[in-house]
Amino acid sequence: MVVNSALNEERLDGLRAEIAACRICRDAPLRGIDDRLPHEPRPVAVLSSRARVLIAGQAPGLRVHESGLPFDDASGDRLRQWLQVDRPTFYDRDRFAIVPMGFCFPGYDAKGSDLPPRRECAPIWRERVLSAMPQIELVLAVGGYAQAWHMGAARRENMTETVQAWRSTLTVPGKPAILPLPHPSWRNTGWLKRHPWFEEELLPELRRRIKMLVF
Repeated sequence: MVVNSALNEERLDGLRAEIAACRICRDAPLRGIDDRLPHEPRPVAVLSSRARVLIAGQAPGLRVHESGLPFDDASGDRLRQWLQVDRPTFYDRDRFAIVPMGFCFPGYDAKGSDLPPRRECAPIWRERVLSAMPQIELVLAVGGYAQAWHMGAARRENMTETVQAWRSTLTVPGKPAILPLPHPSWRNTGWLKRHPWFEEELLPELRRRIKMLVF
């Protein structure tokens, strides 16, 4: 087991280096050079050979782009509150893998909101990353983009319906289990107030599983 773990960590180190050097959204954008990433890439992802929980988010925001730490912002504060973990635990890669759908900050749209994750990223990297972490037992699919990728046909018509059906999602046979979550952005505060079942019913189950798998 120790040998296998060491070999897998070595493979992950190689994959981390490849991801860190990725520039496809800048140098060879899918939609042509006019749609290139408007700044230098800084891929942000935490791969792990031991963590049993994978946080599958959307894409880094500007603050995360600057710090290089995933969820190093107000959204991360809320997510850690949902999980009931502190920052050292959250950033311990033996406890959590954190792999967004897009590794780089995508920039802003005309209204000043974050653009969607880059289209180039997931098709190139996601299967490789997931297959390199076979020990993952629970995927937290945060937001619609992660839910579309990880849940496939099990995803409902919209994010609210998808999250509301969390019980049936968790009972789908196979590994890993998938638990859909809304994005922890403070822009979703109104959504949380309109859907009290999230805090009353889903969060206790989320915290139970985190306690079981992380601590």
